[in-house]
Amino acid sequence: MRLARTEPTDQEPDIRARPPLVREFLLVAGLFLAYKFGRQAANGHVEEAFRNAGSVWDLERALHLPGEGAVQGLLLHSQPLIHAANTYYAAVHFPATALFLVWLYWRRPAHYVRSRRVLAALTGAALVLHLLFPLAPPRMLPAAGLVDTGQVYGPTVYGQTPATDTMANQFAAMPSLHVGWAVMVALGLIAATRSRWRLLWLLHPAITLFVVVGTANHYWLDAIVVVALLAVALAAFRLPLSARTVPARLRGPGAWGSGEGAPVPAYAGGTRPAPDAYELGVRPAASEAPVASGASVGAAR
Repeated sequence: MRLARTEPTDQEPDIRARPPLVREFLLVAGLFLAYKFGRQAANGHVEEAFRNAGSVWDLERALHLPGEGAVQGLLLHSQPLIHAANTYYAAVHFPATALFLVWLYWRRPAHYVRSRRVLAALTGAALVLHLLFPLAPPRMLPAAGLVDTGQVYGPTVYGQTPATDTMANQFAAMPSLHVGWAVMVALGLIAATRSRWRLLWLLHPAITLFVVVGTANHYWLDAIVVVALLAVALAAFRLPLSARTVPARLRGPGAWGSGEGAPVPAYAGGTRPAPDAYELGVRPAASEAPVASGASVGAAR
C-alpha cells in the first residue's frame, strides 16, 4: 500500500475564506491611520531619543556587531547606487506590503487572514515600542559618523528639522518596520506559493536590510528586535490546517475501504465473501487445520 500523499489545497482561491472586501479595506485603512497618528504622538522626545541612541550604539559595539558604516561605505562608492537605495527606502516599503495583501486576498484568502493579523500585531507592538523607547537613527548620531544619504543625495521622506517634522516621527527607529514588513511579505509569499523559485522572495528583506542600514536610517538592533517580534506574532497566529495540506485519497490495489476508486473483485454476485482466518492473519486451531495433501487424507481414513 502506498503512503497517503499531501496535496496543497490553496491552488485555487477558496471564496468562502475571503472576508468582505469593504470591511477589510476599512480595517486596513483604519490600522494604517492609527499607526501614523500614533507615531506622530510619540514625536518630540528629542533628548531621550539621543540618549537611547547612545546606549544602542554602545550595546552594538559591546556585542561586536559590524559597524553600520561598513555597509554605508559600499553605497558611497557610487552615487547612482545611493540614489537607488534612497528610492527603495522611500518608495517600496508601503506599496510592496499593500500589493502583498491584495494578492493574498484575491488568490490565497486563508493566508491573507493570517498575514493581516500578523502584520497588525507586529505594527501594534512596534508602535508601543516607539512610545516607550524613542530612538534617534544612526544618521543623527555624531558618534556614528554616518552620512544622511537622503538629505545629501535624495530622495528623502523626512524633513530637514527632525524635531519639528509633522509628516513623520524621525525618532522611531526601534524597531524597523521596513525590515519587519519585508520579512513578513517574503515568508507569506513563500508559504502561499508552490514555485520552485519562491525562495527568491527572501531577496526583498535582504535588500531592505542593506538599504535601511546603508542609508543610516536604522541600527542592526532595530532589525534584530523586529524579527523577534515577528516570530512571536507568527507563533500566535498559526496558519489554519485547512490552508496547509490534506491527505490525498489512497489509491492502488489492496487499499480496501479507501472509497472511490477501489478495485471491484470478480466474485459471484459482486460481493466479497467473508475473509477466512489466514486473510485476517489469525493462526487456526489444530482441530481446524485444513487438509494439506492426499497422503494426509489417506492417513485419516
